[in-house]
Amino acid sequence: MIVLAGASASGKTEVAKVLASKYGITKIVTTTTRDKRKDEVDGVDYFFVSKEKFEQMILEDRFVEYTLYNGQMYGSTKDQIANDKCVVIDPAGLRSYIALNNKNIVTFYLEADEETRHKRMVFRGDDPEKIKSRIENDRIAFKPENIAKVDFIIDASNNRTIDDVATEIYETYISFHRED
Repeated sequence: MIVLAGASASGKTEVAKVLASKYGITKIVTTTTRDKRKDEVDGVDYFFVSKEKFEQMILEDRFVEYTLYNGQMYGSTKDQIANDKCVVIDPAGLRSYIALNNKNIVTFYLEADEETRHKRMVFRGDDPEKIKSRIENDRIAFKPENIAKVDFIIDASNNRTIDDVATEIYETYISFHRED
């Protein structure tokens, strides 16, 4: 399983898309308490559950990690861990995956400087106030001491294409599994 972590606009989501389309590495399906949007499919986009069901799943120790975001709970369950799967995660989630000490999980940190990430957020049309807030929050969340020991640090700066980054991650993942 591939675990991707990195600050806002480091390329995690786009890399995950390339891993899926080019190499068949699909994103795990996470669980949420938020309402399903019009075109979303339960079990494909998310597993949509009630707050009570989510809390029961916590008590049953079914999550690798979970978080509260915008008033809704989100989490990835242990039963979603599998080869040729991918998850995009924050630093706390990264620590949770590393703590599993599962040799089939390979962790990657996508490193991109603030200027590169700022340009990407502007390019994709993010709100200027949200860009400023995300950059400031990421300075704290992604300090080196807040990032658990990852297996690989990947250069995801502007001088590389997302396709190149995804290919490096895939090839590293494949070679990592061959070493077992």
